Amino acid sequence: MAKYVLYPFAIILACLLLYFYPMLAAYQQQDQIAYNLAYQATTNFVDSVRNKGYITPTMYNDFMRELGSSNLYDVQMEHKAKQYNPIYEDPEDAATFTGQTDVYYDARYTDSILKTLSSGSRYYMREGDFFSVIVRNTNTTKATLMQDFLSNGYTSDPTRIYIPYGGIILNEDY
Repeated sequence: MAKYVLYPFAIILACLLLYFYPMLAAYQQQDQIAYNLAYQATTNFVDSVRNKGYITPTMYNDFMRELGSSNLYDVQMEHKAKQYNPIYEDPEDAATFTGQTDVYYDARYTDSILKTLSSGSRYYMREGDFFSVIVRNTNTTKATLMQDFLSNGYTSDPTRIYIPYGGIILNEDY
């Protein structure tokens, strides 16, 4: 009698080992390939922006086309413009300039950058500014679905692709 109780368990275990786990591994490999493609597109775009000092609508559209080939992505851009604030002993009197300045960064985000690009203009940055991009997938990948199935829905985060990349603007190539 005990033999017959173990047969369904053995069949379920065999299905998991022979079918579902290899499928999960294949889906995870697809996610890794999508990550590599997105990482390459992101680094190429950001490095191009850092070397040129501007973004053109064509550069941005090419970047989004490269990203859109494998998954749906949320792309967040940030430009921190370097600003100088002169220090005065008396702010009302320009003759009291101390010869020192405070450096701060004025941040501009995706919406204002895209507003400039949508008008057909270039978005310019200056040498010494910072530019960064964060790319993350918004769709649920097959690997996440399979992992949810195998773990009974206990996957903590559906974001499988998360790429933060950026750096300082190296050149102003107008």
